[in-house]
Amino acid sequence: MTGSFKLRSRAISRRSFLITAGSFGVAVAFGGLTGNALNAAMARAAEGGYRPNAWVTIAADGMVSIMSPAVEMGQGIMTTLPLLIAEEMDADWDRVRIVQAPSDAETYGNPGFYGIQLTGGSESTRGYYDLLRLIGAQTRKVILASAAGMLNVPTRALATEPGRVVHAPSGRTLGYGEIAANGALPDPLPQATRADLKAREDWRYVGRRDIPRVDVPAKVDGTAIYGIDVQRPDMLYGAVLRAPVQGERPEVIDDAVARAVPGVTHIVPLSYGVGIIGKTVEATRRAKDLLDVTWSTSSRVRNYTSSHLLEHFRSVARDVSQTGVEAFSAGDTDAAIAHAATVIDADYMSDLVCHATMEPMNATALVTGDRVEIWAPTQGPTGTQRFAADVVGTTPDKVKVNVTLLGGGFGRKAEADFIIDAVSLAREVEGRPVKVIWSREDDIRHDKFRPLEAQHIQVGLDADGNITGWRHRIVADSVFARTNAQLFAQAGGHDDVVTEGAHVNYALPAHRIDYIRQDNGLDIGFWFAVGVGYTRFAIECVVDEIAAARGIDPLQLRLDLLRNQPRARRVIETVGRMAEWDRARDGRALGLAYSDAFGSHCAQIADVSLNRETGVIRVHKVWAAVDPGVAIQPRHIEGMMIVGITNGTGHALFEQINIVEGEVQEGNFDTYRVIRMSEAPDIEVAVVPTSGSPVGGMGQVGLPPVGPAIANAVARLTGGVRLRHYPFLPERVLAALGA
Repeated sequence: MTGSFKLRSRAISRRSFLITAGSFGVAVAFGGLTGNALNAAMARAAEGGYRPNAWVTIAADGMVSIMSPAVEMGQGIMTTLPLLIAEEMDADWDRVRIVQAPSDAETYGNPGFYGIQLTGGSESTRGYYDLLRLIGAQTRKVILASAAGMLNVPTRALATEPGRVVHAPSGRTLGYGEIAANGALPDPLPQATRADLKAREDWRYVGRRDIPRVDVPAKVDGTAIYGIDVQRPDMLYGAVLRAPVQGERPEVIDDAVARAVPGVTHIVPLSYGVGIIGKTVEATRRAKDLLDVTWSTSSRVRNYTSSHLLEHFRSVARDVSQTGVEAFSAGDTDAAIAHAATVIDADYMSDLVCHATMEPMNATALVTGDRVEIWAPTQGPTGTQRFAADVVGTTPDKVKVNVTLLGGGFGRKAEADFIIDAVSLAREVEGRPVKVIWSREDDIRHDKFRPLEAQHIQVGLDADGNITGWRHRIVADSVFARTNAQLFAQAGGHDDVVTEGAHVNYALPAHRIDYIRQDNGLDIGFWFAVGVGYTRFAIECVVDEIAAARGIDPLQLRLDLLRNQPRARRVIETVGRMAEWDRARDGRALGLAYSDAFGSHCAQIADVSLNRETGVIRVHKVWAAVDPGVAIQPRHIEGMMIVGITNGTGHALFEQINIVEGEVQEGNFDTYRVIRMSEAPDIEVAVVPTSGSPVGGMGQVGLPPVGPAIANAVARLTGGVRLRHYPFLPERVLAALGA
């Protein structure tokens, strides 16, 4: 919420905030949320309690309930965001309980996502950081004002300790519970501005390593409720048979055998498939397998063969006469490269990859007249409301979304297809909830894959080896053309998610980025770090190619190119010391990569060996140094880095989706290869925050550097063999060795 972010003002009401852009203050309205805006858990927490605002409720026993506006999918955000409020209001963390915020974007929307409720893009902490701190500070001022009235002293004479207001001159104290039971809300409401926020040296919770995650105990003892665990009275189950080729429709449905399966209650023709409703999961799965459907044959995706298209993408990337959208330009790149003493040309490619979240897509829906209630592991409650309303023909305000825990998200659960399944089937049995669970085969074959892409980078060097110009061409389909057509059009056909990470902070005299969209009909989507996951692959490998061409150390080259970037230099120097970069290793080599994506600086070094006979790469250890600006929960940051590095290692070595004439060839973990525990590297993480820097995102920061670090290690190990195609399959490695 710094820099170019524009705050939206709206009229104050009993359920909203008045945010003033001038001083960046927040006035929190008193009163209660009603109806759809207040879920049952919050209703219980608020009963008889003291409610300074829509985010905080204090009970007479001193228990403080704090709303968590983002969804928990393993990244610890259910702890991180409420902790900011607790810090500023001086709550006793041992007396805090966290409540998942209801679907109410007006109150709980993320300023970093234009005010909607959406968790992704490593935007939760960055988007909510300032707002939640101000809400905490506002809450503290309300509490102090109430206590001043009870003690008949000036507010300025009071201070707070965790869960308690203290009047030092008289030695009197009031617990937050006493204030909740007997205090009156002040009128007028006190204002909170940045001046009311705590100094960093006064933080009690932020930055501590010993704050446990609030979601872990229930996950350990089995009481945690994921979407797949939801049970409702009188519930039915649903399954959907989708076309083997995306975009086809059922033309003839022979369901005679399927209808005869015991427990099946309905067969429902849909525009995109055939739905089955039944009394058990087993009945719906059996009936689905017995359906005999003739599908249309008109989809453009029938012409989609990923291996052929990737070669076409590469040829387009190489052909600089094929112009696209200029995503960024500084200096005269064409002239700089044309007059360079040496030009480095490099192609880098990435296959389609799927999310394969441990919890497959699922949702439960209940339709009653023009009202819909949904229980789902969704990353986007606001989008869920809109799509569900479209299915039923109602308005989003009549759709209530109960967000459960997510068994992995990675961008996949920001989609709405599984929501549409549940609502479409529930509409057929009005008044009864229907729970749809995708099979693993459905989950993989009908994913919204990370886009197929090819990149071509040209770098001009002068006679001394200095960079004179850098051209980066990215060829891929667009995510935004499907998910946010208005934004895509406003950007002139540029997709900054697909090209994210291409704009580096290396010192480049001339730099140009071009995006050339290829639309072949296949839906592609957000996937864990999206564009940064492959743009940094190309960039960081090319930096090593430049170092090799100049005969200099790749770590030193990065420090030279980042001479005006102290945070970047610090993480690179730190990770170099951690890995003992200059120490020789027998039969193994180290590779380095750096990224500044999502507002956090990260450098990684991978320790790699290679079996030259089989082409199998082994990643033994990865060291990582990360600067998130503000380290709200250092131990949790380490955990997120480990997740990203592990996932990124598997993505670099194994993961790929192959499509032949529109049909996905992989269907389960026997064919869609993910990293196994025995293949996971040892990981060491150093968190090195920089005082005074803005808070960065963390959820996806660990993934982008690990793939290029592996590739750069292989190049050092083999005397310069470059791996340019994700994933680094053994046959591709052998081909590179033999080239």
